[in-house]
Amino acid sequence: MKVKNICCIGAGYVGGPTMAIIAQKSPEITVTVVDINEKRIAAWNDPDVEQIPIYEPGLSEVVAEARGRNLFFSTDVDAAIDAADMIFISVNTPTKTYGMGKGMAADLKYIELCARQIARVAKNDKIIVEKSTLPVRTAEALKRILDNTGNGVNFQILSNPEFLAEGTAVTDLHKPDRVLIGGDLDSEKGREAIQALVDVYAHWVTPDNILTTNVWSSELSKLTANAFLAQRVSSINAMSELCEVTEADVQEVAKAIGMDSRIGPKFLKASVGFGGSCFQKDILNLVYIAKSFGLNEVADYWEQVILMNDHQKRRFAAKIVKTLFNTVSGKKIALLGWAFKKDTNDTRESAAIYVADYLLNEQAEIVVYDPKVTQEQILADLDYLGTRSEEENRKLITVVNTAEAACAEAHAVAVMTEWDEFKTLDWEAIYTHMLKPAFLFDGRRLLDKEALTDLGFEFYAIGS
Repeated sequence: MKVKNICCIGAGYVGGPTMAIIAQKSPEITVTVVDINEKRIAAWNDPDVEQIPIYEPGLSEVVAEARGRNLFFSTDVDAAIDAADMIFISVNTPTKTYGMGKGMAADLKYIELCARQIARVAKNDKIIVEKSTLPVRTAEALKRILDNTGNGVNFQILSNPEFLAEGTAVTDLHKPDRVLIGGDLDSEKGREAIQALVDVYAHWVTPDNILTTNVWSSELSKLTANAFLAQRVSSINAMSELCEVTEADVQEVAKAIGMDSRIGPKFLKASVGFGGSCFQKDILNLVYIAKSFGLNEVADYWEQVILMNDHQKRRFAAKIVKTLFNTVSGKKIALLGWAFKKDTNDTRESAAIYVADYLLNEQAEIVVYDPKVTQEQILADLDYLGTRSEEENRKLITVVNTAEAACAEAHAVAVMTEWDEFKTLDWEAIYTHMLKPAFLFDGRRLLDKEALTDLGFEFYAIGS
């Protein structure tokens, strides 16, 4: 079948950019992104394309090219479902905060609501594409919901996980390592559905980079990919602590092992810890799945990746307290960066949130600067933890518009996000306006230790 109309339910970090690229590369396909969040849709439709709700290098240019031509953003979910040949489900699948599987299992209530809405509205056959990261065998649950509507519509369920890295999402979409499509390979209708999605991506992705599998392998591949990447980060972070007590340098260790072709250099940068919407959530999901099948050793193995990451954040905050003469009470600590990585405004599971929370518990006065994250988001992140009242958070934390303002009169500065602009700050002027001794904690191995030590900073970097 030839796809002419695509609907994507969910205008977030995955749905928005993915659909923008599909629309850009497939001008003959009408792509409509829908969401019940009116404020988000209004932002996607803002006449000033720089005000779209997601910051990704190059994304605003793609949206500007396709929006109004064949890319549309709407809150009319039913109309978009009715018109679509193919529906991408790209809604949030957070970790459950209640009931069975609390703290580990994916919360699939939004997925089920989508399925029931599609079943209610659909009048003709549809291809349903899982774009959200889901547990293995979610497609089976979707199919059971959709096939029991009694209105005679035939649904084919495909799994098409995203492998985007925030900050490089546009590049990743334009030149993907692979596009993975899982479906029912054993039926003719299943194979036709798979081919229909292959044809969409074939507008710009070479056939060698489009991989088709059964739906279960596709679902599990996404969780496995994130687990393996996170494992590498936790592994090098574990070694960073050992390096600090043995006078080794983790950067030198990483370079040495990264030159081994069997290991390779990627994801071997020691830091204050990984964040983002996927790594922790997907590993916890994997742990829950393993435990539900009685695979306790498998679950324990992957859970350790999370435990190591949590430890890295805690020990970085503890290092600040210990270095500042075992107390930060009433002391001003500047945090440079709040996003979980550079070139994104996404703060989900950012290390900065947990380091700030730890320091606030020690009665520090926190001042934050991030070039892309709003004060509203920073406060919302702290409120979500529920450690203290919203009023208390607003008294204890200040958000400013420049790095220099954050650092002025500070006892210590901690680099939490590897924004390029932090490398070129006037560190000499910053040092002049800080209280002495002036402490600088590099949580991202971003800065030149020797040069900053020469300026007079008491300098600490992860893993050295």
